Amino acid sequence: MGKIANKQVICDVLVEAGKKDKDIVALCSDSRGSASFTGFANELPEQFVETGIAEQNLVSISAGLAKCGKKPYAASPACFLSTRSYEQCKVDVAYSNTNVKLIGISGGVSYGALGMSHHSAQDIAAMCAVPNMRVYLPSDRLQTECLMKELIKDEKPAYIRVGRNAVDDVYEEGNVPFEMDRATVVREGTDVAIIACGEMVKPSVEAAELLKEKGISAAVVDMYCVKPLDEEAVIKAASGAKAVITVEEHAPYGGLGSMVSQVVGCNCPKKVLNIALPDAPVITGTSKEVFDYYGMNGGGIAKKAEEILGCLRQSEQ
Repeated sequence: MGKIANKQVICDVLVEAGKKDKDIVALCSDSRGSASFTGFANELPEQFVETGIAEQNLVSISAGLAKCGKKPYAASPACFLSTRSYEQCKVDVAYSNTNVKLIGISGGVSYGALGMSHHSAQDIAAMCAVPNMRVYLPSDRLQTECLMKELIKDEKPAYIRVGRNAVDDVYEEGNVPFEMDRATVVREGTDVAIIACGEMVKPSVEAAELLKEKGISAAVVDMYCVKPLDEEAVIKAASGAKAVITVEEHAPYGGLGSMVSQVVGCNCPKKVLNIALPDAPVITGTSKEVFDYYGMNGGGIAKKAEEILGCLRQSEQ
């Protein structure tokens, strides 16, 4: 398991940046504990705003602060930030093109047993549909740090979704290949290209390792930048493989799978399989239990890869 959760990394980066830049402001909707923003509130209390359980106010206040020259980072559970305050995200932040970074914490099925009301399985589709809104799902703590340091440098809106718990590292300390808005090729491969985002990158790497043992070459692409989507990376990966698999902690519609399918269909038609949460209320349980149940783990992804390659071989005969 990773050393610290991605949300803690976000706080750590903001604390260090906030000490140097007093315009950096952190805001929470009664979620400083779950957002790991307690450290920021304690160290920089004059740069911290608590709005209470009022996500719409959280976003609108952030937009107002941005228009006054501040650099707000608004953190709230992804399930509420992307639904209760969707209009404010669309109008006050994106349409007004304000420098607000929206941080959706405990994304996907992180809240586990709390069920569908607390799961955010539609936020990628919703946020990607908003003009001017960028959408990022970093895969581990090391990539999260790189992403946040880059976001601090710009003045454009963004939605960053992270999980609740620490996750296994995808990269190595001191060796994190990162380029803003460009996907990272974690592994090269020629049989199947696995394109994943967020917490699904690590099990995709595990799947590639399992496939290698069976003589199947699998590429793994970390598409942390879901919007803007790195279309060049998608085309290159798809062109060099027999089939494409996308993996996302999201509903099957409108997310990474849909976007990749559009790009592949228009540029280099190949069979594309989307591994995602079902179009139904997800079972209750820990993230691991949910992923295992729906085959969104290394073994499940590898099995789907074998199946799709098998179907292709049969169709060629």
